Amino acid sequence: MRKRRDSDLENLMAAALLSTPTLKTSFLGRRLHSSIRGDSRRSNPGYVGFISPKCAVDTPYEGSISKFPRLNVWDPYKRLGVSTDASEEEVWSARNFLLDQYANHERSAESIEAAFEKLLMTSYKNRKKMKINLKSRLKKKVEESPPWVKNLLSFVEIPPPVIILRRLFLFSFMACWSVMNSAEAGPAFQVALSLGACIYFLNDKNKSLPRAAIIGFGALVAGWFCGSMTVPLVPSFLLQPTWTLELLTSLVVYVFLFLACSFLK
Repeated sequence: MRKRRDSDLENLMAAALLSTPTLKTSFLGRRLHSSIRGDSRRSNPGYVGFISPKCAVDTPYEGSISKFPRLNVWDPYKRLGVSTDASEEEVWSARNFLLDQYANHERSAESIEAAFEKLLMTSYKNRKKMKINLKSRLKKKVEESPPWVKNLLSFVEIPPPVIILRRLFLFSFMACWSVMNSAEAGPAFQVALSLGACIYFLNDKNKSLPRAAIIGFGALVAGWFCGSMTVPLVPSFLLQPTWTLELLTSLVVYVFLFLACSFLK
């Protein structure tokens, strides 16, 4: 009877300790655990041992994930498997293909992305150098050109792209307006508006109305002369029946007015 009470007391103490696992040493925990297992097995003949489940840490790291074989290759071209003269499209294709294969392996994906970014930076620097070299070569040719060419180029000025696009849109609208009204009347009104806009833009740039008027009328005369000379050379089957010589000449005039107000000083 006394042994039974001691066994019950020991079981209660073990259950209390297991419910609040604050054991001081691992030895004490193993001792209690072994005593409980032994007592429970002796007291319960139908005892079935408990097997703890395996967690993800128990599995080997990167066991079934494919790893990029050129992970530590220093050359970015060799790492992506492209030639040194590959285009940007080929580099993009190689990068996407490799990422599809090794996206589940973090280090492989990072290595592929690093090589891709390095090639992009190299391509950007090469394009920048080409632009700088082109500008320097053009500048050198201008400096070596005859004096009359230098004087002619001194009247040319390249504005910001926004201004070029705005003025291109304006004169394109005038051209479309003239073509849409080709069957009703001539483009005299549209040409007059375009000439006024050209003189306004030149005056705003040079702050000289007489100079702006001279350049504007000069562009009008030059455009009308060139249009009158080139339009008759266009085959008739390429033109609409309602497109008259005056209309087609006015389209050439719009081009000259656009160039004059955009690029001349």
